[in-house]
Amino acid sequence: MATGGALWPGAALGPALLIGVLVTGCAGAGPTGGTAGPSTSARDGGSASPSATPPEDLCAKLVTHWSLEVLDGDTYGDYQSMGLSNGQYDILREVVDEARAEKKRAGSAATRRLIEQRARADCQEWYRSGGPGEGPWS
Repeated sequence: MATGGALWPGAALGPALLIGVLVTGCAGAGPTGGTAGPSTSARDGGSASPSATPPEDLCAKLVTHWSLEVLDGDTYGDYQSMGLSNGQYDILREVVDEARAEKKRAGSAATRRLIEQRARADCQEWYRSGGPGEGPWS
């Protein structure tokens, strides 16, 4: 009867090669270059990173939102609690003043259009002329 004896020298090579192939095959399968999913350019139409919202567009969205809230609630909040700069808050007050008159004259739909148009135009003008400066009151 034979005793256990040593394994054939190449017997350990098979599993080592299999592990090496699996590790190497999985190394490139991440989101940046493998087959795990679509590439960044395929997901977002070709750019490597999403585009940022221009500051004048963000201003217009914020002023529009808060103008509608203020008009419906008939109250002003603190500009900081609204996430506005002092300059954006100035725009908001002017837009709301005009919107109140428009609401009495032409109704809610016309008021919303006026708010959206004035917020966009005023924010574009504000950023064209420099936008916010340094400090919280800009």
